[in-house]
Amino acid sequence: MFGPTGGLGMNPSMDDMNLIQQAQRHQLVVSNLGEEIDLEIGPGEDDAAFANNSLIGGPPREPSTGEHDETKHMVLVSDLPSEDQDISKGTPAKRKKKVVKRWREEWADTYKWAYVDMKDGTARIFCSICREYGRKHRRNPYGNEGSRNMQMSALEEHNNSLLHKEALRLQTASKDKIVVDKPIYVKTVMSKSAGSIVEGALKRDPNEIEFVQSVQESVHALERVIAKNSHYVNIMERLLEPERMIVFRVPWIDDRGETHVNRGFRVQFNQALGPCRGGIRFHPSMNLSIAKFLGFQQTLKNALSPYKLGGASGGSDFDPKGKSDNEIMRFCQSFMNEMYRYMGPDKDLPSEEVGVGTREMGYLFGQYRRLAGQFQGSFTGPRIYWAASSLRTEASGYGVVYFARLILADMNKEIKGLRCVVSGCGKIAMHVVEKLIACGAHPVTVSDSKGYLVDDDGFDYMKLAFLRDIKSQQRSLRDYSKTYARAKYFDELKPWNERCDVAFPCASQNEVDQADAINLVNAGCRLLVEGSNMPCTAEAVDVFRKANVLIAPAIAAGAGGVAAGEIEVLRESNSMQWSAEDFESRLQEALKQTYEKALKAANDFGYQKESPEALLHGATIAAFLNIAQAMTDQGCV
Repeated sequence: MFGPTGGLGMNPSMDDMNLIQQAQRHQLVVSNLGEEIDLEIGPGEDDAAFANNSLIGGPPREPSTGEHDETKHMVLVSDLPSEDQDISKGTPAKRKKKVVKRWREEWADTYKWAYVDMKDGTARIFCSICREYGRKHRRNPYGNEGSRNMQMSALEEHNNSLLHKEALRLQTASKDKIVVDKPIYVKTVMSKSAGSIVEGALKRDPNEIEFVQSVQESVHALERVIAKNSHYVNIMERLLEPERMIVFRVPWIDDRGETHVNRGFRVQFNQALGPCRGGIRFHPSMNLSIAKFLGFQQTLKNALSPYKLGGASGGSDFDPKGKSDNEIMRFCQSFMNEMYRYMGPDKDLPSEEVGVGTREMGYLFGQYRRLAGQFQGSFTGPRIYWAASSLRTEASGYGVVYFARLILADMNKEIKGLRCVVSGCGKIAMHVVEKLIACGAHPVTVSDSKGYLVDDDGFDYMKLAFLRDIKSQQRSLRDYSKTYARAKYFDELKPWNERCDVAFPCASQNEVDQADAINLVNAGCRLLVEGSNMPCTAEAVDVFRKANVLIAPAIAAGAGGVAAGEIEVLRESNSMQWSAEDFESRLQEALKQTYEKALKAANDFGYQKESPEALLHGATIAAFLNIAQAMTDQGCV
């Protein structure tokens, strides 16, 4: 049937049948035959012990009657004594075999832990657990051997499984580039009405992963609202289509005189409640899907706040890292050359986001003022150095901690003395750590794109200042551990396996996946406060819900930035001089109103205050009802 594959005295047919048996134990599809590929099997990978252990991924597939009979026949044949089999026992530990297989799209559906994505223009097979391909595909995402994590044995089993080896061989052996959409985790919805909204979003924007995920989470939270009033289905369908999406070219010249072109985005999502407010993000990963997801989240966040505002977001795939001040200034001016016509105090005012700080906002506002010809309003952020001091820069991070204190107070607990893990090392993360220190908490981690830093002694103001110096000089967090010997830096890992009471994800979207959620639950986490937008995947949220871990959503916990921006605009319009204490007092009052509004909405629709879904769903419900009422009053526009 097959040609010989090498090895003295080996029986090819017997060898291949044994291999197919191993494949069936790992739920591999073997009923369709086609292209011939190489498959390397190492020592221990065809061990019978794998047959009784389940791999992480989709549910086991029940074999059909034909497959069962075929397997039974294979077992009977393989049990027969054979001289060839005796000889094969003396073959080298690692051998190369041939197996006939044909790639089918069902492969990705069967193995929920595998997907195909583009990497540097080439289709690669990635693992949904470790998010890597090639040699990195085998890396254990939970750490090195000897880790105390209880899931390690299952993941080691997965990483050494026949599936992983086949994925690697398919990657190198396939001659054609295979592109399969990355699977989108779809939550089960209770009603057909809610399901139709998600289905419509998937059909319209099938490739916008981040946006579709945010839609699913919102619709899941709104199921009880939609069930009570079918009118909200039409409102939601209109809400999910942005009022305006602007995509434009941003040419700029570097210090060497070379021309570069980036792409700019601005999504003005909804203005039913008032003029748009929303961030500008400069990051290489920026695209329309992320701009829409951020704009949608900002719309809900603004609607939940005490202020009447619409939502927007935007940015560019420009990377400010490694650029000089002059290069960043030229890029910001080119960006604003297109955007200024859509900006204004009664239209849209941007704020800081990832990759955009006071320097970038100053350049953007300067070009806007020059083109608009008048000093009409300000972008939130840059004027804190020109007018009276405020806490605008600190507001988002401080607000996250204020929100955590409100939750803990309702639980008759204090944040003082609690062990907290924080991800990220940007503006929000650093200010979260700063306020945690001020409140007497025990923050022990920060992270960057290369790994995370843990200091079991906890950070204090001196250590925080050192961390800021490291980041301002664009050095690695590893340098911190050279000064503080008890601190450790872990490469290519996230801080979610560290023991903690409260977690503050403040880095980026989808930074906490299902495996990370399991880690946090096992590490003792009982409260997760979102500092970044949508930091948890849908699977992670399910893990937290089942473990009764309370989640404070970003649209509520992150309202501090919205409140501070409006407080600043109000202060400037009235030429008022407020002290930092007055500013902080108003900020805390705005967060308290947001918290109470979310809890009331949750209670109105049957979610108990102690439920892990109370804040998560209540915040979305309260925000949506505000927008829906305004859209209903204004008619179909």
